[in-house]
Amino acid sequence: MNKSLRNIEIDIQFLSQYPEPAFVLTEDGTIIEWNTAAEKTFGYDRIDMTTASKHAFTTAFSETLQKKLSENPFQLKELTAVSNMTLTNAFGQPIACTAMISPAKNQQKNAMTVFIQVAQQLTDDGYKMQHLESITSSIEKSFMLTYLDEDGFIIHCNSLFLKVSHWTPKRVINKTFWQLFPDTNASVKYADAIWEQLQQGNMWQGEVEKITKDGQSYWTSLIAVPTVAPDSNARIYVLIERDITTHHLLQEQLEKIAYIDTETGLMNTHRLEKVIAEKIEIGRHFSFVYLSLDKFYTLKDLYGEETSHTIILEFTKRMKMYFQDSTMARINESDFVILTPLSDWFIQGFLTYLQQNPIYNNQVAVPISVSGGMTRFPEDQTTFSQMMKASVATIATVREAGGDNIVSLSKATHKALNRRSIVEKRLLLALDQRNLDVYYQPLMDAHTNEIIAMEALVRWHDEEIGTVTPDELIPIAEETGLINEIGKFMLEKACLQAVEWQAQGYSLKVSINSSVREFRDKNMAQSILETIARTECPVELIQLEITEKFALEAESEASIMSQMRKLEQEGITFILDDFGTGYASFRYMQLLPMNVLKIDQTFIASMLKSDKSTQIVNGMVQFGKSMGFIVIAEGVENEDQVNMLKQFGCDILQGYYIGKPALPRELSSLLNV
Repeated sequence: MNKSLRNIEIDIQFLSQYPEPAFVLTEDGTIIEWNTAAEKTFGYDRIDMTTASKHAFTTAFSETLQKKLSENPFQLKELTAVSNMTLTNAFGQPIACTAMISPAKNQQKNAMTVFIQVAQQLTDDGYKMQHLESITSSIEKSFMLTYLDEDGFIIHCNSLFLKVSHWTPKRVINKTFWQLFPDTNASVKYADAIWEQLQQGNMWQGEVEKITKDGQSYWTSLIAVPTVAPDSNARIYVLIERDITTHHLLQEQLEKIAYIDTETGLMNTHRLEKVIAEKIEIGRHFSFVYLSLDKFYTLKDLYGEETSHTIILEFTKRMKMYFQDSTMARINESDFVILTPLSDWFIQGFLTYLQQNPIYNNQVAVPISVSGGMTRFPEDQTTFSQMMKASVATIATVREAGGDNIVSLSKATHKALNRRSIVEKRLLLALDQRNLDVYYQPLMDAHTNEIIAMEALVRWHDEEIGTVTPDELIPIAEETGLINEIGKFMLEKACLQAVEWQAQGYSLKVSINSSVREFRDKNMAQSILETIARTECPVELIQLEITEKFALEAESEASIMSQMRKLEQEGITFILDDFGTGYASFRYMQLLPMNVLKIDQTFIASMLKSDKSTQIVNGMVQFGKSMGFIVIAEGVENEDQVNMLKQFGCDILQGYYIGKPALPRELSSLLNV
């Protein structure tokens, strides 16, 4: 609400309950509030009246008021009755009435409250009395009222306040404002803040916790208003409250449900994250201990649902006994986290404690094995997310070594995880600001020695963390899902560059590496085609490179295969990259729409070192040719390799000998040869 209207807010709070027509009008002709009685009397809808910048009714009312009064109604000093007014309702019918104009409080002159008495003429004093009594009666029935003197002592309260607070008039009069609040430092500070606002002549509004006479807590929605006694000009403060205890308790219960694991009574992940944030904020040192029950689902299958429930409860009891005064949370069915200041040797001793206090099923000890990881704050990691990731890495390491151990990662591993976390954050920023670079590596036709294509390769140099190699970038992007955003960025850049080269007279195909994660999006094919169309790139200039791992998954995923076929039908070529290094399968070569394969550079690098290596590369080329594939050799670094690959019948060559990855402007000399 506009600050200039704050002082009439108390009127607006109660107009809806006032039984006679009433509204609040600003000097510019806007109606702020229009109560139900006004709707019924004049036939104008409340929403229409309060949303219109200036309504015909307010114009007519203001003009009539100006004629009746000798002064500006927005500058009135006291409650004023204007009798013998005739107003017209929404149906064109005249209504005889008297209007009672209440000026805005604290000398604000931009608004006034209007009370209407229909078809009844009263003297000023009689009119004031009737309306004030009506308003007071409505407030008394619906709100708790407490009146304070200028020193904060209670001088009067209504029956609803007495009912809720359990006080009697005799006992509560002359108690102080502060005695209505719990006797805690937080509550005293809260009461002081409210009192300070009142002392400054400002209204205060909000939710507060108070106590009854017998010390029970209850909650109210409080409006505290500074006023002046008409007879002495002394300050009086009015507390207008509504009891919201039931609502507050329900909200607390819902929050408890949201933050507590109902099976064990431990906090859940959401609450744990908040607790850790609080500890980090005050700089408290602690160990983040992640414990995971090994082979829990095997135990569950072996012993059944009921026994597995008992195992969890008994395991929780042992954690509480061993890690007393530590904070504990349940992450999922069989994983737990403990926040503790205890030393590493004591934490590791929990496994011995479990052996000495086994969990039984039908008087037979259940073979419990626990894998755990310890991460220290702030020595190892500094955020909740980093601690969780470090724990996952630790648990994987422990289980690879056989499980049933609690360890901490080395400083080098923690340093690598920190680096990974920083890379993730900076990559988000780089994608948002489009700070990635696209380099292009040329591909040469082995028969004509002409450059016929380019492979688009992502490169990233960050001003804060330096150069991030593709070997570091791509796995992180894959894991976080940012590979999709990189793919979109690369495709758009490649399309625009292909269009630019075509305009320069070079009809170069451009290939982009695609991730299977991208194609799990069922709209991937459509997104690719839309990008190509938006950039006005000829579709036949775009090639998508996929790995054997991608191909193997595509073979079993109908939706991926369907999208590949759709793109092939539109003219896009698929290249099987890194051929020979992974999951080569004759089946997916039959099913998937591919007609180009690229022999991995590791085979090319060893091709001249032994007869077996030579035979393998020759065999791969001949295999590809026999299947009708165009064969590309990647990683060509010298003339001897070029000559041998040409002898084998390889179609296209790629590698540093042909050209290193470079920015488009650096490739012009190579294209003009």
